[in-house]
Amino acid sequence: MNFRKILCAVALAATLSAPAQKKVEMLLWDKNPADTSSVKLDAIRANDFTRDPAITVYLPQKPNGKAVIMCPGGGYGWLAIGHEGHDMAQWFNNQGIAYVVLKYRLPQGNHQIPLGDAEQAMRLVRKNAAEWGIDPTKVGIMGASAGGHLASTLATHYSSKETRPDFQVLFYPVITMDPSYTHGGSRENLIGKSPTEELQDKFSNELQVTADTPKAFIMLSSDDGAVPVKNSINYYSALLANNVRASLHAYPDGGHGWGYGDGFKYKCQWMEELEKWLREEI
Repeated sequence: MNFRKILCAVALAATLSAPAQKKVEMLLWDKNPADTSSVKLDAIRANDFTRDPAITVYLPQKPNGKAVIMCPGGGYGWLAIGHEGHDMAQWFNNQGIAYVVLKYRLPQGNHQIPLGDAEQAMRLVRKNAAEWGIDPTKVGIMGASAGGHLASTLATHYSSKETRPDFQVLFYPVITMDPSYTHGGSRENLIGKSPTEELQDKFSNELQVTADTPKAFIMLSSDDGAVPVKNSINYYSALLANNVRASLHAYPDGGHGWGYGDGFKYKCQWMEELEKWLREEI
């Protein structure tokens, strides 16, 4: 075992032995936006991703002011809320970063729903920033796969300064709705089987980058068979073309959907590289 692997093993062991985090659970909306009926937190069902959007906030013992809101993947048809959600909480908290898991509603024919939930999550984190030890100018959005599409959508479609992320972190993201290289399931679930060209382009986030898009950290596997690597590459190129700071990390293999799973052999590398980026760039 080389020195880098030893350091990674030590870091993982520290995560497993770390003390329990302070956890806050909060519904995104006072009323269920689907039917305006009152909703209680205990109404959230683990296998129902179509209603009751909420955030789970994991607060570090020694906060450094930074916060990350995580959007799990699942093709806009379900949420991989474990290995692309809650499982990463301790690792971020160990760095002093507040970690927020977003349970967003699935679109089911309404493409505005996930973005609306992501914007509301950003509002709530900033509204509670003082109480949670967060600097409201250091709140980022993160996402994996279709959650990466949602994260990059917020980064390129935010409606106000209040909902603009300060940075974005993308795991093997879906970026485009271009049928030649999108992820078909995510596309159909978000914008339907026969969207207009205008709608397709609107949610092709590589086309929506501007100089005001927040800086980005992007990672993927070169052999991703589910989401073509062109998604990440074209988004990265668009960021650079608009003079937005961006970092792209492509690992030789590993496929798709690894998240925080130990089965991904480059786990130590992405953890080390993301930790460095968050420490130096944010």
